[in-house]
Amino acid sequence: MRILVTGGTGFIGQALINRLLDEGEEVICLSRERAKVARRFADRVRGVAALAELADEPLDAVINLAGAPIADRRWSAARKQLLRDSRLQLTGQLIDWLAQRSQRPAVLISGSAIGYYGAQQGDTQLDENGKYCDGFTHRLCADWEAAAQRAESLGVRVCLIRTGVVLGPGGGALSKMLPPFRFGLGGRVGHGRQWFSWVHLQDEVAAILFLLRNETLAGPFNLTAPDAVRNEQFSQALGRVLKRPVWLPVPPLMVKLMLGEGAELLLEGQRVYPARLLDAGFQFHYPQLDAALQEVFH
Repeated sequence: MRILVTGGTGFIGQALINRLLDEGEEVICLSRERAKVARRFADRVRGVAALAELADEPLDAVINLAGAPIADRRWSAARKQLLRDSRLQLTGQLIDWLAQRSQRPAVLISGSAIGYYGAQQGDTQLDENGKYCDGFTHRLCADWEAAAQRAESLGVRVCLIRTGVVLGPGGGALSKMLPPFRFGLGGRVGHGRQWFSWVHLQDEVAAILFLLRNETLAGPFNLTAPDAVRNEQFSQALGRVLKRPVWLPVPPLMVKLMLGEGAELLLEGQRVYPARLLDAGFQFHYPQLDAALQEVFH
């Protein structure tokens, strides 16, 4: 297969492209920094800086993972606009480009996130039909999904992946959590009862490939392990695997000072369940948190 990947130099994108290459697929990576593509993948991946460079070359699939990191810094008005633009503008350009092509890919797999369900305070398990709470993250993800869904009218199968917190070595959310835990200063965030929906990086990649190759699957898919845990349980599990004490809670005020409105990502959560993936026969390699963390660190 010839596959176009956006966001291919990011944490998930790199792991996905390496897996595709291992399986013999041809990968083209759309990135404004062509040199970064060369550094990440040498000559195994063709980097393009603009869609126009592809002209009308045939493609079998598009995997759209581009978007600015959502929890890297405080949510100012400008940052929130960047979070929207980096997702919606590129996705819109991608669909407009597909509409102009004489030959279109069979499938578009497009990123989304469990932020679709908004900041939830209850214990309700959310499948793909779960009720959402309105707010910035819901509107961001809903608009992002709607932009990608336009490809359906072009005859393209569309899968939307609502990804949770991805746990893997060398990057992602876990790399930002580690420093205090490594020094024995880790602990729950706030009261710790908020739900934490996570997925191992290997399962994230495997699920994307599962959707890529199963031609009957379309629509939204929760991409989280089936065993969501509370924030306090996650903190205890991380302390166990690092063999460090877990005793110092992070005060809500500190999180709000660091992230502003974005503090909701840590102080409130969603108990998300991957019903449609499981019903389709997908099997998680790491359905339990302790085993997933053990694999990441050992």
